[in-house]
Amino acid sequence: MKYFFTSESVTSGHPDKICDWVSDHILDEALRQDPNSKMAVECTIKDDFILIYGEANTKANIDYAQIAKDVLKKIGYEEEYEVLVKVNKQSNEIYNAVNHEGMSAGDQGIMFGYASNETEDFMPLAIDLAHKLAKRLEEVRRLNPMLKPDGKTQVTVEYEDGVAQRVDTVVVSCQHDAKISQTELKEIIIKEVINEVIPDVYLDAQSKFYINPSGSFILGGSFGDSGTTGRKIVVDSYGGYCPIGGGCFSSKDPSKVDRSAAYYCRYVAKNIVAANLAGKVAIQVSYAIGMANPLSINVETFNTGKISNEEIVRIINENFDFSVSNIIQELDLLKPIYASTTNYGHFGKKELPWERIIELKK
Repeated sequence: MKYFFTSESVTSGHPDKICDWVSDHILDEALRQDPNSKMAVECTIKDDFILIYGEANTKANIDYAQIAKDVLKKIGYEEEYEVLVKVNKQSNEIYNAVNHEGMSAGDQGIMFGYASNETEDFMPLAIDLAHKLAKRLEEVRRLNPMLKPDGKTQVTVEYEDGVAQRVDTVVVSCQHDAKISQTELKEIIIKEVINEVIPDVYLDAQSKFYINPSGSFILGGSFGDSGTTGRKIVVDSYGGYCPIGGGCFSSKDPSKVDRSAAYYCRYVAKNIVAANLAGKVAIQVSYAIGMANPLSINVETFNTGKISNEEIVRIINENFDFSVSNIIQELDLLKPIYASTTNYGHFGKKELPWERIIELKK
């Protein structure tokens, strides 16, 4: 059976990603000063106005406005921004629920992890290529003043009998200077971005490239659209190839299982596939606020399992501990690593602790 699947990614200059990156820089600064910080500080941006808001329980002294301005400059935006900060102390009810008898979940919810043997990164091909295109686009635009920070990528992969065969369509939208022509822009994107990222084996004469399909893209970033933390959760996870939980990742310290348990589910799923127990696997867990251990664990191998799902669950239970305190300890999540997760997906980056491959006891 033949079918097509599409995933997208965005660059750091996309308005939603601006807000994600501001939030994760704030979290990193809190953890750098106080590893026990409890943070859920988000960001919204429109034009030259930034609102930073949320809850924090930390000993850290944080200059929220300066962090936001520094992030905008790091991305490449030179405008002056007005910053309004509305950050309150975390509710004592939530704080007490999380911290009684060790570490417990900071909220209820469901989380998913996924891994596939489709790519070396154990990620679905479409999102893997979309992220690599976005990252390459960012590298190219930093060397070419005619290209600007806002951008998006999209990849459609053709499958046959569940196996990726070819790249059918690539879409790249890149903010640019008014002085560059669309013809010149297309030449740069195809030569320096697409051809540098997508392996020739996936391209053929029928592969289609659409560069800035709407035409000129001069007005971008927060002046072209508004942005808010947590609005790119499909980009951040598996490009739509796997279900997602209800919560975002960016801005949240690891006591929030929306983030930490999703990372741990990826860790478990990747190790199941790396151990050749299945070709692809999705793992779902659920938590309740104030409880340390998950309420449920579900495994789906999409008929690619080398053993039964029940056996995989047994192996998971023998090798992994989904309690909140263990997740934080095993993955070393109290370090200021979160700004490095914000862009180009939270999964598939070999340097991140939840991407580590271990030897499983079977």
